[in-house]
Amino acid sequence: MDVWTNRVFGIIIAQVLLLSSSCGTRGEDVCDRALVSNLPPSSFRSSSQLSISHAPGFAKLNRRDGAGGWSPLTSDRYQWLEVDLGERTRITAVATQGRYGSSDWLTSYLLMFSDSGHNWKQYRQEDSLGSFPGNSNADSVVQYKLQQAAVARFLRLIPLDWNHNGRIGLRLETYGCPYTSDVVSFNSDGSALVYRTSPSLKTVSREVVSLKFKTLRNSGTLLHAEGQRGLGLSVELERGKLLLLLKKGETSSSEPQILASLGSLLDDQHWHHVVLERRSSHLNLTVDKHTERVQIPAAFDHWDIEQLSAGAVQSLGSQKTVFSKRSFHGCLENLLYNDLNLLEQAKQNDSRVTLMGNVTFSCAELISVAVTFSGPQSFLQLPGATAPSSGGVSVGFQFRTWNKAGLLLTFELLQQGGVVWLYLSEARLRLQIHKTGRALLELSTGSALNDGQWHSVELDLSGGRLTIAVDKEEGGGAHAGSSFPVASESRLFFGGCPAEDDSQECRNPFHVFQGCMRLFTVDSQNVDLIKVQQKKLGNYSNLHIDMCGIIDRCSPSRCEHGGRCSQSWTVFHCNCTDSGYSGATCHSSVYEQSCEAYKHNGNTSGLFYIDVDGSGPIKPQLVYCNMTEEDTWMVIQHNNTNMTRVRPSPGVNQHLVHFDYSTEEEQLTAAISQSEDCEQELSYHCRKSRLLNTPEGSPFSWWFGGSDSGLLQTHWGGAQPGSRQCACGLQGDCVDPQHYCNCDADHMEWTEDSGLVIHKENLPIRSLVLGDVQRPGSEAAYRVGPLRCHGDKSLWNAAFFDKETSYLHFPTFHGELSADISFLFKTTASSGVFLENLGIKDFIRIELSSSTQVLFSFDVGNGPLDVHVEATTPLNDNRWHRVRAERNVKEASLRLDDLPAATQKAPADGHFHLQLNSQLFIGGTASRQKGFRGCIRSLQLNGVTLDLEERAKITPGVRPGCPGHCSSYGSLCQNQGRCVERANGFHCDCGQSAHTGVFCQTEVSASFKSATSVSYTFKEPYELMRNSSALPSSIYSDLTLRGENVSLSFRTNQSPALLLYISSYYREYMALLINKHDKLEVRYKLDGSREPEVLRSKVRSLANGQLHTVTVRRLSDSVSVQIDQNAREDFNLTSDEEFNAIKSLVLGRVHDEELDPDLVRLASLGFTGCLSVVRFNGISPLKAALLHPDTSPVAITGPLVQSSCGSSASANAHAAENNHHLSDQSGSVGSGQPLVNAVRTDSALIGGVIAVVIFVVVAGLVITARFIYRQKDTYRNREAKGVKREDSPDFPFNNQTDSQHMSGQHQKEYFI
Repeated sequence: MDVWTNRVFGIIIAQVLLLSSSCGTRGEDVCDRALVSNLPPSSFRSSSQLSISHAPGFAKLNRRDGAGGWSPLTSDRYQWLEVDLGERTRITAVATQGRYGSSDWLTSYLLMFSDSGHNWKQYRQEDSLGSFPGNSNADSVVQYKLQQAAVARFLRLIPLDWNHNGRIGLRLETYGCPYTSDVVSFNSDGSALVYRTSPSLKTVSREVVSLKFKTLRNSGTLLHAEGQRGLGLSVELERGKLLLLLKKGETSSSEPQILASLGSLLDDQHWHHVVLERRSSHLNLTVDKHTERVQIPAAFDHWDIEQLSAGAVQSLGSQKTVFSKRSFHGCLENLLYNDLNLLEQAKQNDSRVTLMGNVTFSCAELISVAVTFSGPQSFLQLPGATAPSSGGVSVGFQFRTWNKAGLLLTFELLQQGGVVWLYLSEARLRLQIHKTGRALLELSTGSALNDGQWHSVELDLSGGRLTIAVDKEEGGGAHAGSSFPVASESRLFFGGCPAEDDSQECRNPFHVFQGCMRLFTVDSQNVDLIKVQQKKLGNYSNLHIDMCGIIDRCSPSRCEHGGRCSQSWTVFHCNCTDSGYSGATCHSSVYEQSCEAYKHNGNTSGLFYIDVDGSGPIKPQLVYCNMTEEDTWMVIQHNNTNMTRVRPSPGVNQHLVHFDYSTEEEQLTAAISQSEDCEQELSYHCRKSRLLNTPEGSPFSWWFGGSDSGLLQTHWGGAQPGSRQCACGLQGDCVDPQHYCNCDADHMEWTEDSGLVIHKENLPIRSLVLGDVQRPGSEAAYRVGPLRCHGDKSLWNAAFFDKETSYLHFPTFHGELSADISFLFKTTASSGVFLENLGIKDFIRIELSSSTQVLFSFDVGNGPLDVHVEATTPLNDNRWHRVRAERNVKEASLRLDDLPAATQKAPADGHFHLQLNSQLFIGGTASRQKGFRGCIRSLQLNGVTLDLEERAKITPGVRPGCPGHCSSYGSLCQNQGRCVERANGFHCDCGQSAHTGVFCQTEVSASFKSATSVSYTFKEPYELMRNSSALPSSIYSDLTLRGENVSLSFRTNQSPALLLYISSYYREYMALLINKHDKLEVRYKLDGSREPEVLRSKVRSLANGQLHTVTVRRLSDSVSVQIDQNAREDFNLTSDEEFNAIKSLVLGRVHDEELDPDLVRLASLGFTGCLSVVRFNGISPLKAALLHPDTSPVAITGPLVQSSCGSSASANAHAAENNHHLSDQSGSVGSGQPLVNAVRTDSALIGGVIAVVIFVVVAGLVITARFIYRQKDTYRNREAKGVKREDSPDFPFNNQTDSQHMSGQHQKEYFI
């Protein structure tokens, strides 16, 4: 289910719950009756009162009795006003007013509710905001309508802030209506209510069970529904969470399967609403305001509830309940089954309802007063042991917290001068007795005590023995001998110490405790915390007494995309490790959305995770990105991309093949949709095996393609959908003109029908059905290649805003809890608004606030918040800049290009829903001021791309598209590569570079043997004479040079060795060589009548097998030589400055009869080693020989092996460049059969090695044939197009290995 569906579904459920919660209300339809105005004074209580005339009974709205309202004796945050409504009442609104005729009023307050006058629960807005706005004067009324109605008998208002020129003063009113309900209490193990359904109620398409419950226990069975064959569903409490369990049958010995887990801290003795709804194959479980939808097994499709039990599990047909720790102890309210009130039926002694055990129709609450330690100033001080003769102390209490550390209890050992600390550390309970700077005793017990559950602690120091126990019932404890008697007058401090303790009686070297405590005992005597609250016992500070204010911030989890939520008392944290997402809530994807995007980050071919919808619900997927000079291909594999022989099965007339892809369905569909073009090879090799028959007859074979399981297709690769043809039928060159497929000719010779399926709606290919494979003599093989797609429709979707008043508008942006916005912009303007969306008070805006600053601002009800990033260089440079903004419940962040992100924390206790209602403006604002002039591209909101181009086509002042990408991406083109503009992007032209690859970044290298020679001819003389009318003396004038620029890299152990030789028609030459001393020499002979000039470098050890780079530059008579990172060496020539009529450039062995005698012996040795990126004045002879031998003036003699020997690092097998494209081979006819499974997709490296070995063997046979055929010493070599392997004499078709499984070196050999 996608995020939008989940959101709509949640809203519907919330509305259903809101309506259903009124089922217990039997009063007025409009629930807004005044509830306080007619109450007697005895219904009011307060913490204190200033005087009799300031009593709480005078705190009625718009009344002037007494002093005109309630005021406490002192104005501080420990004061409260309480109202008893007499019975549980539905409360919908609260209104406040200051004390009449005074300067006394509240400016903010907290609201508490209770059923019993104890165990108060704070009312929170949006699950976070706890405070309510108060008044600004004494007379005006401020009314607040509760977002969710509360049901309670008691209401308590706690002042937080008030007019500082006066004191606390209050009059109030609450609004609502009567609330009545049916309740039942289960008071012992095995207590249950059992309902047996009527046959007339069975076989319904929808069943609903709803109830409310409250309990102090964290485990127990709420509901158990059982049907035929023992199949059942249970709703159980486990550690304060609600589990939905599936029981698979009476005979099944397996544990129940957990279908869902929802809610937390449900053992807080407050009412919680549960709805379990069954609709055919899925269940909806709702706890309070949160719903989870789960699928159930097919066995439940026709399952009917025969028995429903509440409070305990009772098997169908049994009269005994299952006694276990899972029995529920607590109260249920309004138990409804398909609108039938089961509690009302039980009261009426309905025969279908049975009560078992101790069940009463009332809800008697157990009084358990808790105290909340909320901050660093919180502490509780109680008197110590009261029995002088005890000689020790015994203390017990329970606590719950999310924090791993904090002081629980400390007290002094007065007689010994020591101190006892009982504290949490790393979620373990530790006790330390400390004296004069050293620890005399340390004990520890328990683990994971920060899980939010109640844990009991017992500390006993008596009889010379010290014992601590945590969760004693579960056996946790530690003990040790002690010789420290505890004085009876020692005071006990819980949670912390007073801020100012002059006596130093309480010291806390640890963290303060944040959490809840209850059930205090001292010397086995219960402590009355109400007396503490009334200042009659002990002392305290910054505590909330008679309530536990613990909140589970991880239920429901705000961490998205599988991020793991953890929490402390005040905040939650998301661990995004291994999720593929980042940010405070794991919202933003760390991956790009396409291979095209990776390319424009400067990446080359390899395996990459892509996230097609960014922060959306679709998971990242691993694909291979094949980045060529022309296109960037995304390759998605399936389970069989090899050529596969069809093996007939006895009794089976058709061969069915399914293809399972390496990505999930929604990933696959989204990737195809986002791409500009997709293709997939579909090949059928046949011998007497027909394919599609005739257009008039029924096809023998077909395939399924498209989304989900695919639609039936009867055309073949290379043909049009619905044509019932193959590619040869479309082109008119089939073997038999009467048929539209080569295989339909039904010949005994091997032939094939192959081609590309290019229509995206028919991709991917899901399955094949091959029909004509059972006849005697029929043989066939098929291949379905990987899915290949290129382009990214969202990446280049752009609009140009040419006026400050122009803008595009879209529907309201919905990003209530999480919002991420990303786009690219370029401009020459210094400011302008990129995006704006307004609400009544809320808003969100991103703008270029200055030429160097981007500003992200928003308001969710807590006041405007700004996040900005300052650039070090101007942003109005007409180059693309990337902006990524995110706002969630924890923080807001803004990223600009690769600069560090700026973040702003959200308020811990504030609004967090972003509520917008206007149109979304792009490139401007609703006021048409501060508009943006420039380009915006690839605008995405929560992973959804806005189609700027389509909207721009119909909007004045805005143009679709935005050219000019080389200014931003041109720097990606390396090594003299040239950036070429495209409508959607750019590409690097490597024509003038000695490198190749998508960014001209890949070295073109080759391994040379002693017999290898590569000769590049500049121009033949007869070509010059034929194309020129000049005199013979000027024939070579255009090949005369006054300077050269030569560069190359080499790796060799040979010395001496000739690296490069350039000859002239006038017997002039230039030679680059390594002499016998392993040094570099440059020899120039620019005057045929003089001896050559030898320029020797001082750099040593060049024949050491390491990679070295050499650059030689000559301008007139000045020559410079640069070797690796060594200092440049400069030389001067004394001979002629012109290199006349250059003829050829030779790498390796030189075959030249007119060779200078000084070089004859050296040239005959040839060169053994590696040459790489050879470049001469803009010409790349080695690249021409390896990559373009058919169109370049090169001649190759001897073996030439292309390799990665010129790379300083080993090549990555997955990052190898591969320009392989599946060609349309329709119409090709052969006499052999296809090669099956030549290279396994999971053994690409081994297969590559085998292919190279076989290549060498086959190529060796070619040497002789070419030697006989050719009559010159040097000939042009043609690149081998494939490797042939035969597993039978008539089976010659090649299996094409997928591009991403090729080895990084791609060795190729050339021979004559």
